[in-house]
Amino acid sequence: MYQINRRDEVYSSIAWSIAEYLALFGIVLLHEFGHALACRQVGGSADRILLWPFGGVAFVSPPPRPGAHLWSVAAGPLVNVVLLPVTWALYFGLRSTDASADLRHFTFMLAVINLALLVFNMLPIYPLDGGQILRSILWFFIGPARSLLVASVIGIAGAAAGVVLAVIFQRFWLGLMALFAAYQSWIGFQQARRIGRAAEPPLAVGRHDELHCPICGESPPAGPLWACECGASFDVFATRGACPRCGRRGERAMCGACENVSFLFAWYPPATVVTSIPTPAAWPPPPPPPRPHGPA
Repeated sequence: MYQINRRDEVYSSIAWSIAEYLALFGIVLLHEFGHALACRQVGGSADRILLWPFGGVAFVSPPPRPGAHLWSVAAGPLVNVVLLPVTWALYFGLRSTDASADLRHFTFMLAVINLALLVFNMLPIYPLDGGQILRSILWFFIGPARSLLVASVIGIAGAAAGVVLAVIFQRFWLGLMALFAAYQSWIGFQQARRIGRAAEPPLAVGRHDELHCPICGESPPAGPLWACECGASFDVFATRGACPRCGRRGERAMCGACENVSFLFAWYPPATVVTSIPTPAAWPPPPPPPRPHGPA
């Protein structure tokens, strides 16, 4: 095991501390690139990565399938798994050499940071990767809405435990991160309820069989299941997006089956167009030329 000597506890130069922080965000960036590249591999979109004090966020939109969602989420922690033998081999390789104490401590912290990020992200607390992976696995068995509901409830409970630990150990950053996780889990809980109401609508009187989601092909339910900002409930497809109370018109609708939001016009079947013309053999024969007047 690594023994931290007193001369290794603090770097001899602030440059090593700066390098350690840069390495932290470098590992986080590689983690987020794992999410983004995996999402693109399964046909999703991933165009933005944000690094901030709480870590990083890859804005990914995988296809509405549990397998695609699972791979897009799991690819981030897999990057840290790949880095585990690399970082620890680097440290153990330098430990037995004449490398400086600063370099040995830096490689040790590099390995520890990567391991800590992996363990932290795999906690089953939504929206961490562990909670997202749990949701993706449950999606195979209980669908998108219930899986998100279960994951968000577990996330709220885990965040509450994090707040308690932050108070006990007086860790401000832990409490702040726990509150952020609780807020995101609450958003996920509300989204799961909306998806559930759309997928299993108690007020539905049927379905618009002639309409189909442009992403998954599911027909939307019929009934007053969409709410306007004025508080009115109405069928967004029956009114072509216009609220019957205030007249405000919406342009998009969310699918309860795949959670994607699409323009209203994309739900309607395309207009009938002429795709072929009759062949010349089917045309009527042309009229005979007029006979000339006068003697033959």
